[in-house]
Amino acid sequence: MAMALQFDTDVQFVKGVGPKLGDVFRRRGIARVQDLLEFYPRAYEDRRAIRQIRSLVPDQLVSIKAQIQKIRSFNLGKSRRKVYDVVIGDASGRISCKYFRVPYKGYFERFQPFQEVRVIGKVTQYRGVLEFHHPDIHPITEDEENTNELISIYTEIEGQSSAKIARLIRSVLSSEHPIPDPMPFWIVKENGLLPLDRALQEIHVPKLEEADAFLNFQAPSQRRLIFDEFFMIELHMALKRAGVEKEKSTPIQAQGLWPQRLEASLEFELTGAQKRSFAEIISDLRKPHPMHRLVQGDVGSGKTLVALLAAAFAAEGEMQTALMVPTEILAEQHYANASRRLAPLGMRVALLTSQVKGKERAVILQALKAGEIDVCIGTHALIQDDVEFAKLGLVIVDEQHRFGVEQRNKLKAKGLSPHFLVMTATPIPRTLAMTVYGDLDVSVIDELPKGRQPIVTRKTFASKRDLVMGFVRDQIKKGRQAYIVYPLVDESETMDLKNALEEYTKVKAEFSDFSVGLLHGRMKSSEKDEIMQGFRRNEIQILVATTVIEVGVDVPNANIMVIEHAERFGLSQLHQLRGRVGRGEYKSYCVLVLGYALSEEATKRAEIMESTNDGFKIAEADLEMRGPGEFLGTKQSGLPGFKLGNLVRDIKILQEARAAAFALAARDPDLKRPEHQMVRAKLESFHKMWVG
Repeated sequence: MAMALQFDTDVQFVKGVGPKLGDVFRRRGIARVQDLLEFYPRAYEDRRAIRQIRSLVPDQLVSIKAQIQKIRSFNLGKSRRKVYDVVIGDASGRISCKYFRVPYKGYFERFQPFQEVRVIGKVTQYRGVLEFHHPDIHPITEDEENTNELISIYTEIEGQSSAKIARLIRSVLSSEHPIPDPMPFWIVKENGLLPLDRALQEIHVPKLEEADAFLNFQAPSQRRLIFDEFFMIELHMALKRAGVEKEKSTPIQAQGLWPQRLEASLEFELTGAQKRSFAEIISDLRKPHPMHRLVQGDVGSGKTLVALLAAAFAAEGEMQTALMVPTEILAEQHYANASRRLAPLGMRVALLTSQVKGKERAVILQALKAGEIDVCIGTHALIQDDVEFAKLGLVIVDEQHRFGVEQRNKLKAKGLSPHFLVMTATPIPRTLAMTVYGDLDVSVIDELPKGRQPIVTRKTFASKRDLVMGFVRDQIKKGRQAYIVYPLVDESETMDLKNALEEYTKVKAEFSDFSVGLLHGRMKSSEKDEIMQGFRRNEIQILVATTVIEVGVDVPNANIMVIEHAERFGLSQLHQLRGRVGRGEYKSYCVLVLGYALSEEATKRAEIMESTNDGFKIAEADLEMRGPGEFLGTKQSGLPGFKLGNLVRDIKILQEARAAAFALAARDPDLKRPEHQMVRAKLESFHKMWVG
């Protein structure tokens, strides 16, 4: 007698799977019947329209029938990196299917010349030629004959063809097992959503009359399942925010006279965005529950000054501020800046890093405990057990994504639920901020101070490197300084890229009449600090570096940023690197030196960098090109990889799901009601996936 399938039944008990294939599926994260049903089609093929190679255009996700012409492999450039090329053809033309890694052992041995195959993949344009990169290829079987159907196309799993996966899923759908719907009925009704069982049925067995809607991700079944994905992360955020709002915190009582005195002492006027952000912060600090606010601003937009205004407000209200930054050199820079701005107000500022030792450290710890220090700036040293604050009222974390949740919580625990301010120089598009920072209020500093010059950005090629270096020499002769950035520390066997160690030697020889320094992530902190201090004092004129300088230090005299192999960097990273220059009075330049193996996407990135200095425009373009997971680094951000949802395409569904999630959190903040038990259980399993 066949076993009755449940949503949580082990996948190996699905008819046609078994223990061996079950292990294959589990390696891909498909452990239960539910996971199999949530393995959604990657595309759909309208079998009424026969696709020909000649009709293909870039960026299409397509499925075509063709014949294998030849199979070959070759090395990429001078490296040992192997490329596999399966050339396919039909009556209208030929196209290459290129693989930069083997999908699995024996993948290419399955194919013979003149064999009929189905190829499923995205059409890419590379150097003006159309080709596939890593498509699914499988031999044509009898059930692959043309039918007037809309066919679901699945990503192949270790030799299991799309057609076989479709059969397994259909067999599960045809069995009479119940599909529980965790979504509260009132949310389904209010948002006009399909029931879950019907949505799962239709996404795998689509209706031919809805072909256009499916191809554009606008079918009702797709909308329901995308809504569910967004809803779970937004509910997670809504409940976190509800928890914060229930926490008690000491309101900071101050009139705002100290920040007014600080503002009056400035040699320039605050921007409208700075004033607006500071007003939002003061409003939060006066509330009886802790502020949880993100201040995001472009490179050079004046976030630090807003943080110092907040610290002055806290000190006026007799509360202490802790400012934590990722590196010692950045802590020293903030300390110098804060001392210059805050000491004239009578505020006491201290620096606490691992370099502060012995008697000096003991004096600072005693003063913190006695409440004699208003602002303490430091690195991870701030969260060590022996550091005690008398009245910690405000915690400011710079470049928040560099710190783990645990470290931030440890710092918070030192005060009585202090107010919490996060600063990031990585502009994040609104859609992503809603999702990743949904539990935080967001202030945006989207204006640059008056008089700040845009950085002139130009792309060029490795063949023009001599001209670039000639320009660098001219600027250094005028008294300026330059960064030259490389993507790797030392030589890689798999990538034919210039590297910092090797190029440092060449640059040193080329500029023997100047001082050249080297900075990379494998150096000790003390070595890095020594090099950066030398660069700041203009004892070093050219700094050869890796991306360790991305989050950084002000060197107003440095006005040239040369980025070698710029095609290897993402847009946001290029923008962060460019932001290291243009911090002084001198006209500044960023030169993107591109290698030879250029994709269309890499060229587009360079063109976007040439066209704008606006970090928010760059972030929007980056999100669109790379998708949210890559944009932030999924694990780093706590953002789950969406199976169907796309934060650029599905913004309207995201907003609807967010409104529904916050409405549920307002109705039942502990999800205790019986009708919310299933959504609570699903949220707990989602939470395990995100947080680990």
